[in-house]
Amino acid sequence: MWIFDATPLIYLAKVDRLDPLYDLDGSRAIPEHVYGEVVEAGIEGGHPDARRIERGVEDGLFEVVAVEETALLSRLRRNPNLSEADRAVLACAAANDGVAVMDETYGRDVAATEGITTRGTAYLVLLLVTREAMGVDEARAAIDAMIDEGWYCAPDVYAKIVRKLDSLAD
Repeated sequence: MWIFDATPLIYLAKVDRLDPLYDLDGSRAIPEHVYGEVVEAGIEGGHPDARRIERGVEDGLFEVVAVEETALLSRLRRNPNLSEADRAVLACAAANDGVAVMDETYGRDVAATEGITTRGTAYLVLLLVTREAMGVDEARAAIDAMIDEGWYCAPDVYAKIVRKLDSLAD
């Protein structure tokens, strides 16, 4: 199960690249709190990406899931540096032996401490290229477009992504 945090959802939706996610193995879930932040608040704010994510839920690409109260969630709530959405993603991933799809470094560090597997947006794009759900040129265009939309990617990470895409093109 892939459990999505806000950032990957928002930026993949901004560049209209949610459909390739159908090629991921396993189900794709959005915790209720993340859905509220991204879709409900996004629609109120007039963000077109929010409508794309909402359509993804309606079409069965994503399932909106409740996050059960667990000892881990209680512990995560004591960490003031995690957002409620990050807590929900991590708790849901742990409870379902899933992968937390998140880009924020702090959340990923907490996940590593808790033994929760994480992957980021760039990983998903590269994985989708290897699964032929996205072409190399399409993936490069998506990464560049996400950056143009405000997705943060450190220059050294961007260089690694481009090198990996180039190697997949061979």
